[in-house]
Amino acid sequence: MKNRKLRNQCGRRREKIFSFTCLVPSVAGVLIFFLIPFGIVIYYSMINSPAVGEYVGLENYRDLLDNLAFKKAARNTATFSLVAVPLSLLLSLGLAMLLERNIPGKSIFRTFFLSPLMVPTASVVLVWQVLFHNHGTINQIIEAFGGETVDWLKSPKGQVVIILMFLWKNIGYNMILFMSALCSIPRDIIEVADLEGAGPVYKFLHIKLRYLSPTILFVLILSLINSFKIFREVYLLTGKYPFDKLYMLQHFMNNTFENLNYQKLSAAAVLFALVMIVVIAVLLVAENIFGKDVEN
Repeated sequence: MKNRKLRNQCGRRREKIFSFTCLVPSVAGVLIFFLIPFGIVIYYSMINSPAVGEYVGLENYRDLLDNLAFKKAARNTATFSLVAVPLSLLLSLGLAMLLERNIPGKSIFRTFFLSPLMVPTASVVLVWQVLFHNHGTINQIIEAFGGETVDWLKSPKGQVVIILMFLWKNIGYNMILFMSALCSIPRDIIEVADLEGAGPVYKFLHIKLRYLSPTILFVLILSLINSFKIFREVYLLTGKYPFDKLYMLQHFMNNTFENLNYQKLSAAAVLFALVMIVVIAVLLVAENIFGKDVEN
């Protein structure tokens, strides 16, 4: 008996050692590529410059919040995300529910909405330049119907262009996620609701929406992250210093980096990370409250 216990203890010890050994590369990767660099960014945000290294506390954050360029970039980015992300969620969910029905040409529609994912960003930007140039296709169509042309990329209407580009690029992927989630809803619950005489609206609000809550959370977070990547398209469309309404937070960070103002850049990065943590925490709490009864 004693020998068996010793063998069991040795076996469990070896399993623990093996488990910790497997975790070492992942932990080392997180430390080296995420935690340590983020710690360095926090350090840079509290000194006057990397060369001098004098501690100034929250002075860089105060200067950042008083900076007109930062406030304009943050306002434009927030406006874009508050419009584009909910639109992406609603349109992709609506398309997923539409394609859930037995309609002709479902596979063609799915392919059509997924095709933007396969197109390189540079090619997309070239097409958008042709469409929304001052003398582009859209303005030619407007002129043909007797309307006044719009300088889309050098006016407040520019945000409409990038919102359309964001939706065109991301709706297809989100739609596939929702279609997969809709297929995983238990059919017996839907059948019972049909037998009880429940209407489409009741079934959507009280059954489908409950089971879709984890996917809605995932799509929201994914779309929010993608909304901050729109800088690539805007940069290729308009350059480093676009029209005011197109000046995003990433423009500010990119230009600050080029000016070697690391302390301001670090303060902006830390502030941005804190905002994202708060937003994602709120979404997680809301999803936990809304979807708790489904999990139970």
